[in-house]
Amino acid sequence: MDLGIAGKVAWVQGASKGLGYACALELAREGVAVAMSSRSFENINAAADKIRAITGGRVLPLVCDVTDHDARDEARETILAQWGMIDILIANSGGPTSGKFDELNQADWDSAMANNLYSMMDSAQEVVDGMLHKQWGRIIFITSVSVKQPLGTLILSNTARAGLTGFAKTLANQIATDGITVNCVLPGIHDTERLREIHGDDFTPEFIARDIPMKRLGQPEELAAVVTFLASVRASYMTGQSVVVDGGFVKSLF
Repeated sequence: MDLGIAGKVAWVQGASKGLGYACALELAREGVAVAMSSRSFENINAAADKIRAITGGRVLPLVCDVTDHDARDEARETILAQWGMIDILIANSGGPTSGKFDELNQADWDSAMANNLYSMMDSAQEVVDGMLHKQWGRIIFITSVSVKQPLGTLILSNTARAGLTGFAKTLANQIATDGITVNCVLPGIHDTERLREIHGDDFTPEFIARDIPMKRLGQPEELAAVVTFLASVRASYMTGQSVVVDGGFVKSLF
């Protein structure tokens, strides 16, 4: 299937590893010019080198803390100077700390909202004018299954991701006639470095996957394939959706 996005320009945030890296790699395989950003100079440059070696594609590594307005501005202007356009935004950021409501302080809440709500909303607003001018664009937010099925110790994620989903649905409807789609992709439990860091020495894939009907963890490239399809011309009639990629973990009908 020709996805029709060779030659497009994507900005993938949080792309030095995990789900963001997998998305950047998959887009590059489709011939997309990929600007990939993270907060670490060393990590993002190493990730960009890997993708260049695998795909031979055009890859631009950028250091950017997505919660920093000035850093986002600089990253966006660098992409525009290099390639003239941002056709695809993959808004992605690491999840907030875990904890129940009475275990968290104001700083925890502020950080979660800045990282997982405000920065992603702002990123979309900062690229949408260019998409409107061109009458084509794809905005994809990486959120969480907690939007569909709130997770007991992840009240920060449950709250921030739900707010972002409301924003995404509203934005999608407002620009639906302008050739721009806005969708969310909801990862379940994927085998990433972050998952291993959270569980530390207790990490056992079989135990963690016990509540997943497929009885295995998701692989980052499986989520990246869905993201890349949503970024494609082929997905031009999908907008305002929250697409779950979780091996059947979420129990709801919708």
